[in-house]
Parts: sequence; C-alpha cells; structure tokens
Amino acid sequence: MIEYISQEGYDKMVAELHELMTVERPRISEAISEARDKGDLSENFEYHAAKREQGKLEGRIDRLKVKLTNARIIERNRLTADAVQLFSTVKLTDLTHNREMKYTIVNPMEADFSTGKISIKTPIAQGLLKKRVGDIVEIKVPAGMLKLRIDNISIM
Repeated sequence: MIEYISQEGYDKMVAELHELMTVERPRISEAISEARDKGDLSENFEYHAAKREQGKLEGRIDRLKVKLTNARIIERNRLTADAVQLFSTVKLTDLTHNREMKYTIVNPMEADFSTGKISIKTPIAQGLLKKRVGDIVEIKVPAGMLKLRIDNISIM
C-alpha cells in the first residue's frame, strides 16, 4: 500500500534502517556469539535473550524496508494552502473550550503529538480534511464533541 510521506520522514526512516543494519545488527550478532561460547545453549539465558532481541530487530528492519519500498515523497511545492490536506499546518480555535490549537497533518509514520504532528487517520484530521479557513467543524473524539474553527492553513 502506497504511503505518502515528507522528505524529512523518509530521510529519518532511511537513517534508522542504516543504524539498525550497521550498528545494532552487528552488536546483537556479537552478543549471540559471546553467549554461544559459554557452552550449553539449552540453559543459556544470555543466548536466548540475544536471539529474541535479534528476532525483534530483524522484524523492525523488515517493516522499515517495506515502508520505504511503499513510500512516495510528496513535493511540498505541489501542495496548496487553500484547503486542509496531508502536510497542512492548521491553526484552530477550539470553540468548545475557548483555546487555540495548531496541528500539522502527517502520515501515521511521522505522527508525534508532542510536536503537534497528528496522523491523517485521527478523528481530528479526518474532520478537517478538505475544509477551508473560516469553516467551523464539529468532530467526535473519544472525550466528546469538539467544535473547531479553522483560522489559518499553511504547508508544513
């Protein structure tokens, strides 16, 4: 399945894959080798722990390779700020709680709520898609209903 991603998100995944393959994989291989040298593998906790860690690592490497294969980088110069879409930064007023909010809508792989990046699959992002500045939307979230006014749209 094709996933649209920013250049920064793509570069971050490539760097993580490189780190896993060039640093973590050799480190775990060395740990397995050292544990194997200690003798009887049937009761060797370090060996079994290292093998479990290796399995998790190889799974992560495989998932990253698939994500990178399916990733398509969005060129920002092709995006417009006339309506909310993937990679839009949206300034909102929460009319329910009388507060201002700012979110950037990103691919789920790039979501990081602590930096204001929310997945396009979240209820808030879904409710904002294709809306324009000045629109007021009501969005059902787990905590209840939010009434949001779109104050500004820009490209990430």
